Amino acid sequence: MSVFELLNQWTFGPLDWLVIGAGIALAYIVFGVAGFGTALVAGPILILFMPLSKIVPLLVLLDFVAAFGNLLPSRRDVARPELLRLLPCMAVGCTLGVVFLLNLKSDLLLLLMGLFISVYAIYSLWVKARPQQMSAVWALPMGTVGGMFGALFGSGGFLYAIYLNSRLPKDSARATQSALISCSTVVRLSLFVIAGVYAELPLLALAVCLLPAMALGLWCGRRLAMRLSREAFVRLVTWLVLASGIALIGRYLST
Repeated sequence: MSVFELLNQWTFGPLDWLVIGAGIALAYIVFGVAGFGTALVAGPILILFMPLSKIVPLLVLLDFVAAFGNLLPSRRDVARPELLRLLPCMAVGCTLGVVFLLNLKSDLLLLLMGLFISVYAIYSLWVKARPQQMSAVWALPMGTVGGMFGALFGSGGFLYAIYLNSRLPKDSARATQSALISCSTVVRLSLFVIAGVYAELPLLALAVCLLPAMALGLWCGRRLAMRLSREAFVRLVTWLVLASGIALIGRYLST
């Protein structure tokens, strides 16, 4: 069966393809700047065309490629002590997230997550006087909750960003976050493989067709990130966190 025959199973029209491609490109512009946010940007767009059960595995595939693409050129900037501090916590959080995902209804958790990060972002943007650097102890809750939210909602990277941006220079923070996202996507990808999700060839064909849109978004995002000062970068990340929170609340209200 050819790729075109596989894609025909999605029954997308030309305008649908344009909107889907634009949504993926926009999501990976955000990813190129901040290293997270693809599910929260692309999710509300893609959900118009396919169920959430297909969106999350699709974005995990694209995130896997994007995260390693971001990591390879910047791997020398990875802060290994911070990475090793966060990884065990993230692994525990991912495990908890999978358990909750398989056993609990996530609607209330979705709302609470949106409210939490929205309140944090508003506080960060409004209150100027705050500590310049988080204690390393914050790696425990940030890594654990980030891993749990990543497994539950496909979006835990904002917590890694908050922690790493308070402790590291911009380039090192972005590289370390790319390494964390890479590890997270490997875990989630493995779980989807075990569950047989990628046995559906049309989903794999769709991911292949969206790779150019992903690459374009990453290229634009990296160029944008290089033009920003550290202060502007941190502020932009905070605005992205606020947008993520609002998107999650909107997703909860629309269900």
